Amino acid sequence: MASVVRRVLTNFTRLSSCNQVKSPILAVLPSLATKFYSNVPTPYEIVDAQEDRKTYQGTIDNVNRQVSEGKQGRIFAVVHVAGKQFKITEGDVFVIEGYWPPDAGDRISLDKVLLVGANDFTLIGRPLVQKGLVRVEATVIEKTLSHTKTHFRKKRRKQYMRINFYRIPQTMLRVNRIEIVGEVNHPPDVTGLETRIF
Repeated sequence: MASVVRRVLTNFTRLSSCNQVKSPILAVLPSLATKFYSNVPTPYEIVDAQEDRKTYQGTIDNVNRQVSEGKQGRIFAVVHVAGKQFKITEGDVFVIEGYWPPDAGDRISLDKVLLVGANDFTLIGRPLVQKGLVRVEATVIEKTLSHTKTHFRKKRRKQYMRINFYRIPQTMLRVNRIEIVGEVNHPPDVTGLETRIF
């Protein structure tokens, strides 16, 4: 595709230089050809590691200060529950489809947090946010079945027709609390590795 565009642009520029075709668009085409297909190397900049580290540390300090003072605003999180991802905030009710063991009234902690954000910042996990940084608590408020769904199959001219009705188990969760409890970029020390044989 790129070779076709290049060929068309060069033909247009050749025609415009010969004054065979007069068109206002041809005045723009030579600049487009040089813009998209120039041989000038891409400029690069040398990043100062010290300056980059200062900026990075300043951002982390700003986030930690907002969290410690409680000025981060409303927090949202993306959690992984029962094979799916949900974007949640405090007070949300979300539905998990399919069989899930917790019963109504159980209070659970959602530990697989992929992302946490507020008004001014977003903490993205790789793939999960560091352990102990975020606490997400929820309560199972209802276990029920979905509305009746229909599975209809038919083969034309074969006298084959089947109809099945089914309902999917559903679990409804209410998010009680989302809070950032640790400090960003200060994971807790790992203990218990002294007796481990690698």
